[in-house]
Amino acid sequence: MTAHLTPAALRAAAFSTFGLRGTLQGALDRMGFVQADPIRAPARAQDLTLMQRVRGYRAGDLEQLYPQLNAEEDMLPNYGFVPRQVQALLHPREPTQSRVERQYPELLAQVRALLRERGELHPREVSAALGSSRVMNAWGGQSSATTRALEALHYQGGARVTRRAGGVRLYAPAPHLQALREVPWPEEQRLRGAVHLLARLYGPLPEASLGYLISLSRFGFPHLHSTLRAVSRQIVREELHMAVVDGLRYVWLPEQQLEGASAPRGVRIVGPFDPLVWDRRRFTHLHGWTYRFEAYTPPAKRSMGYYALPVFQAERAVGWANLRVEAGGLQADFGFVPGVRQTAALRRGLEAELGRYEIFLGLGG
Repeated sequence: MTAHLTPAALRAAAFSTFGLRGTLQGALDRMGFVQADPIRAPARAQDLTLMQRVRGYRAGDLEQLYPQLNAEEDMLPNYGFVPRQVQALLHPREPTQSRVERQYPELLAQVRALLRERGELHPREVSAALGSSRVMNAWGGQSSATTRALEALHYQGGARVTRRAGGVRLYAPAPHLQALREVPWPEEQRLRGAVHLLARLYGPLPEASLGYLISLSRFGFPHLHSTLRAVSRQIVREELHMAVVDGLRYVWLPEQQLEGASAPRGVRIVGPFDPLVWDRRRFTHLHGWTYRFEAYTPPAKRSMGYYALPVFQAERAVGWANLRVEAGGLQADFGFVPGVRQTAALRRGLEAELGRYEIFLGLGG
């Protein structure tokens, strides 16, 4: 138990994965997971996260360099990018039967055979070879059944994403995941690795938040049965540090030095899926206000905007920004938390950060 741990120390320590240093591969290895999202406002979530952690990063670098990186697209627990040593924690999976498997029982086997025959495949090629039946997707719309079959195979470890063409995922067989199915890592080793990874990425974080992340079935542990739940609790209690701050029990890895952590300088505008923001329980406790991601909220009910990006000054979240590219330039609308003084230092910091965004987005020459 750490004595006299304060919210200020927790806020400063939350920046442990932050900073303009190292390479893209180094950032992926250090973080272990970068969440992805297709919305560009003004760039995709993965690019917004990496621009804050890789010197000279430009929007689209991850997609362009992905085939040369030690990286795979996978779920942890949301969709994103992981190094292969992290992906080994996630497989083999034992997922429930997907909708496309229930509607078209033979389709996955047909898609798997086509992958073996042709190697890399665009979803359009699969539809052309096997037909263009439709199936309901997770958002209530209709998707190509063959595309959904590719996605199901990818989730199960029967395929991998090789690259993207115009933003569309291309797939190929995944022999390294088949090898894990045949000779998997010990279940407790996988669970321990997952606990440590999540604690490093999102920590320091409330113990309840870490428990929620561990419990999600995407780790491939069948429903995280009672034995594994007990093991995960034991790992947290015996291998992580913890302290109660304002009634919340926080946990973090021993190598994370919380006391004396220095607060970052300047102003940063970060994405809604950044580890700084992802855990809303922690965000509300440490910053004193509730951030809302409202892209899927009806416009009339939005309070912050379509894709509000939290604004940090030093280690405090002081407001949010909505950024958009119009006529070749970057436009910004800001909102601030009540009581925040819009000082000259804050204005200068925002101008500098918008300048960084313009370079990141390739605007202005």
